[in-house]
Parts: sequence; structure tokens; C-alpha cells
Amino acid sequence: MVKIHPDFKFNGVHYNYKELHKVAQDLLKTNQPFEKEIGLFFNSWISSNPMIEVSTSGSTGTPKKILLKKESMVNSALATGDFLGLKPKNKALHCLPTKFIAGKMMLVRAMVLGLEIDCVSPGSNPLSKIESNYDFCAMIPLQVINSLGKLNLITKLIVGGAKPSNQLIDKIQKTKVDVYETYGMTETITHIALKKISKSKEDYFTILPYISITKDNRNCLVISAPELQDKPVVTNDIVEIINDKQFKWLGRFDSIINSGGVKLIPEEIEQTLAKVIAKPFFVAGILDDILGQKLVLVIESDDKISDLEFKIVENKSLSKFQKPKQIFYLPKFTLTENGKINRKSTIALLNL
Repeated sequence: MVKIHPDFKFNGVHYNYKELHKVAQDLLKTNQPFEKEIGLFFNSWISSNPMIEVSTSGSTGTPKKILLKKESMVNSALATGDFLGLKPKNKALHCLPTKFIAGKMMLVRAMVLGLEIDCVSPGSNPLSKIESNYDFCAMIPLQVINSLGKLNLITKLIVGGAKPSNQLIDKIQKTKVDVYETYGMTETITHIALKKISKSKEDYFTILPYISITKDNRNCLVISAPELQDKPVVTNDIVEIINDKQFKWLGRFDSIINSGGVKLIPEEIEQTLAKVIAKPFFVAGILDDILGQKLVLVIESDDKISDLEFKIVENKSLSKFQKPKQIFYLPKFTLTENGKINRKSTIALLNL
């Protein structure tokens, strides 16, 4: 049986292990889908099964179901609490879908660390009706963008699900909030490393306690986390390891574009282009008779961006190979269920 911290509160009320069953049943009877998801999770958490079934996001492949140990989820919560200095009776706001691991872990952290957690609908503007202050919260970038006007209600914020844009990071600097970008995946029970992107910004991710990192022969990150997984997790993320505690994320191995024999990392190119493109976008490789793969830029916009081609050509931060050979505009990108750009299906919309 997983213990519930005596200081744990859910929506302002103390609950112990046994009382969570009634809470779960009440939530399952509501008309709010997000509350039903919380009820389902509470039911799973207090069951005798030592495992929890979770869905991967599908952003880098086909979504799948995997099983995680409850004990490992507890260890992950303790590591986050240690890293961020979260204390019993700290107030937390839960505004993520509980269907996915990030939402589940907000509840686990509350139960394990003794947080007082309030839950709101996981919409795009979660702070719209919030007036209270919170010590801790987790959001996706879209929620942060829509919450900038009230973000100072939160003391510590972790941002995951997608990489925050340079424009968003710049806007965050005008707030008083300690904001951290997360690195992790469902298999590692959300984040195993954090990078501060507010105030004294950091260039590298710092790993959580009880984690160690190495690289394989592809320069991809290998995560050893015996408290979370029985075996090391071999990722497809190309990294530069700074020391035994820090690494720099460069891009995805499986998204490398081979254009005329030159290997291009889309994420590196996108980081540079983000300085001149405010709209959602990504770069990709499409089939080309001469180059094998041709680098293209895809932008979510109804209209062409004036002078963009000139700005790209004149950009000295990009090599000639890193400059897109063609620009496409689409009125709307295809997204995964949890809001990430689905690059493969969006490219298919171009009907190339």
C-alpha cells in the first residue's frame, strides 16, 4: 500500500488512503471529463495492483500503453520535491490532463510530498479564474503563453510537453516566477532533468537526484535511473554532456535530415529561425531527386511572412546547408492528443 502524506489536501480537504476511494467515486459521477480522469487515477492508485497503466504522447512515434511501478512514481515525486525544495503544506495547482503521465505525477507529488493541491480544467488558460497564490504548478507552453498576465501568482513553475519558444522565454523574464523547462518522457516518469529559463537562465539541463547519464555511439543520451526503471533508458536525443550532472540537448537522432550527404539537426536550425519567426513552425526533410532529402520550412499561417526569405538568406548563424530550400504555409497544423505538433501528419497535408 502506497502511503498518503498526512498533510495532503485535495481541493482544500484532507484525505487519507481509505478516504480516497469515496473521493474517486464522487469524481466519477461528475459531468466534468477532467474530474472523471482524476477519479479513475485515484481508483488505480489505491488499488492492490503495484503498477499503473499510462499512455505515451505519440509525439515521436505511435502512442502506446506502458506499465509503471507505483513505487517508481513515488521515487520520481521525491526527487522533484528534493530538487525544487517543495515542502509539506505547499500549495500546488493541477491544470494538466490526468490522462497523461505529467498530470498523474502532479497528483502523486501532492500525495507523497504532502502538498495542498487544487484542480482546475486543463484548458489553454488555466489561471483565468484563479486569484490565489500557489507555490508550484506544471504547464505546457500554450498554457504559459495565455497565463502571462497572472503568472506571478505562481512561485515555481515547470514547463513541459513541448519546447518553450524563444519569444515565450523572453516574456517569462518579465515575471517574478522561477520557471524550469523539463526534460523527460513517459518511460522516465516525466522529467529526469530541469533547466531554469527565468531570471538567471541556464544553458544546460541539470539531472535530478539518483540519476546518472552517459551517451551511446550515436551521441544519444542514456539514462540510468534505478529508482525509476530496472534498465537504463536509451533515448534518441542527441546531447552534449557537460559533466556528470548536466547536459545540453541538441536534437532528435530520428529526425536528422541527410541532405546531399550533410546531416542536419532540425532542432538546431529551428532554434536559430525562432529569432525571426513568431508563428508556429518546424523544418523537415522531404524527398528530393538530387539531394535525397531537401530541407523545407513549414509555417502555420494563412499569409506569407514578408521579407522572411531575405532574413533567412542573410542569417549568418545558419550555414548554407541549414537554410531551407523551400517555405510552405499551412492554415493549421495537426497536433497530437496532448498538444504537440504532429510533424508527420502535418507534412502529409502538403500533398507533396
